[in-house]
Amino acid sequence: MREAGSLCLALLLPVVAGLEFSYHHSEQLETFLKEVHQQHPSITALRSIGRSVAGRDLWVLVVGRFPTQHTIGIPEFKYIANMHGDETVGRELLLHLIDFLVTNDKSDPVVTRLINSTRIHIMPSMNPDGFEATTVHDCYYSEGRFNKNGEDLNRNFPDVFNSNNVTIQPETQAVINWIQNETFVLSANLHGGALVASYTFDNGNPATGFLQGYSRSRDDDVFIHLARTYSSNHASMYKGNECGNKPVFPYGITNGYAWYQLKGGMQDYNYIWGQCFEITLELSCCKYPPASQLQAFWNDNKAALIEYIKQVHLGVKGQVLDKHGQPIPNVIVEAKGREHICPYRTNRHGEYYLLLLPGSYVLNATAPGSGSILKTLLVPNSPENFSALKYDFVFPEVSNLARDASCPTKPLYQDFENISAAVKPTLHFLALMTVLYTVFK
Repeated sequence: MREAGSLCLALLLPVVAGLEFSYHHSEQLETFLKEVHQQHPSITALRSIGRSVAGRDLWVLVVGRFPTQHTIGIPEFKYIANMHGDETVGRELLLHLIDFLVTNDKSDPVVTRLINSTRIHIMPSMNPDGFEATTVHDCYYSEGRFNKNGEDLNRNFPDVFNSNNVTIQPETQAVINWIQNETFVLSANLHGGALVASYTFDNGNPATGFLQGYSRSRDDDVFIHLARTYSSNHASMYKGNECGNKPVFPYGITNGYAWYQLKGGMQDYNYIWGQCFEITLELSCCKYPPASQLQAFWNDNKAALIEYIKQVHLGVKGQVLDKHGQPIPNVIVEAKGREHICPYRTNRHGEYYLLLLPGSYVLNATAPGSGSILKTLLVPNSPENFSALKYDFVFPEVSNLARDASCPTKPLYQDFENISAAVKPTLHFLALMTVLYTVFK
């Protein structure tokens, strides 16, 4: 449930002044972001994480009590919009979200607690070239979907299931570098053309159950919760049938693969190589609706946008330390039964963040060469407190850990399949020997 109080009132009130409900082109977008940062320098940071093919800046505005750098214990959250240049609603929603956050700090308790407890990164446009190239405002398709090189950025990331033989675009590389340089915990990618919250995996193989038409991650329950959090707080997404020409989505959510298979998508990349749970939010039946509808879209989405950010505080967080209290990087920390094919490791501050629903879990911290520590924890419903459960692991003795413990960006699940296939004959042989032993005995 959402925290009651002035947020509810603020969500119901129209914007009296400030950012207008219209489409903002690149120069206007940049001007707005710079003005916000100038007016709220203590809680914002503004930077370009790279440039598009045409040389436009990829702007990110950070909102938080400590906006300029990572703070231990403060999780990193991100929203990205306009990855497809002709899907425009998300671009404007994120500008209004920025305006809503900075103008309600210190006056609205929910917004204030979010800013106190979270570092929120907002990228209004990942594909500014595509947006500027969209001259015909079409509900279904335009050339502006692609970047200036004609590439679909949501097919342009390394894929964990199949080799993705594409040239990584400047926009994609900028986001990859950004993900690797931050400790993102939760994310959403805003699209248009449907009304549904879609979650990992977008691609699949037999190891994830795709033969049943659903590609399941180890954290499927968490992803379902995240998707339903957004859809249930949206004005109508939860109905699941608002776009007449689309499938019916129960509760307004879908597994990505169950909807359609996608190779090289950003949300799967985040989950595997970024240690970040990301879902894809399709926010409008029409990709590029008239500007006159933007205020209605904002009213439909603002409660969901806020409630979704709060979910970054699900589960458990903490540090892995040595006996002197010094942080240990590259330690694998995962919940038993939820091991990732690319293990989740502590960052350079020795921090870990695990998104988990309320319940009992056994956490396993493994430092190669130094053994493992197991800890059973009862995880509460922490988003309501704006902080995950905190638990620190302490290793009495630590061997030298490898500096580079990252996983290669290759189809890791292909290796998993190959290993499984190689093991099967051995398992069959052992089973046969067991049967023969029992019979003859």
